[in-house]
Amino acid sequence: MTEPTRVQTGAECADIPLPVVKLNRWTLVVGIMAGLALRQPLVTTALFLILLPVTLFGQKASLIFKVGKLLFARQIPTAEREDHRLQRFNNAIATTLLGLAQVAFVLGLPALGWSLTLAVALAAGVAIAGFCVGCFMYYQFKLNRYRLLNS
Repeated sequence: MTEPTRVQTGAECADIPLPVVKLNRWTLVVGIMAGLALRQPLVTTALFLILLPVTLFGQKASLIFKVGKLLFARQIPTAEREDHRLQRFNNAIATTLLGLAQVAFVLGLPALGWSLTLAVALAAGVAIAGFCVGCFMYYQFKLNRYRLLNS
């Protein structure tokens, strides 16, 4: 399964330009790898705090989206788009895992904390390569919910 993309129409104004989606993924990968290389869980805390508002309130609260709009201003009008619901679902998974990692670090379980953060980095890295794990999970969730509620 590849990344779901589409060209923006008037009804899809909230969809996220693909360059911004990729910036989000690269931010996670680079941030987590930097935290691991420095053996500094506070880097993952910063990533958690960056993702938490966007998970709770959507793209209007996204620091990465705001930076991406500035960096990719020329590309955005013609860029392919990702459904904002997929991005929010993916960010919710990343935020949950990073939040659980913070709990693990505080409880003195660094191996668990780093494992959870590496799961986020792995998923983001695989998505950069073309297979969106979170998108696949979202599709499976929607499909099974439909089957359950319409059986």
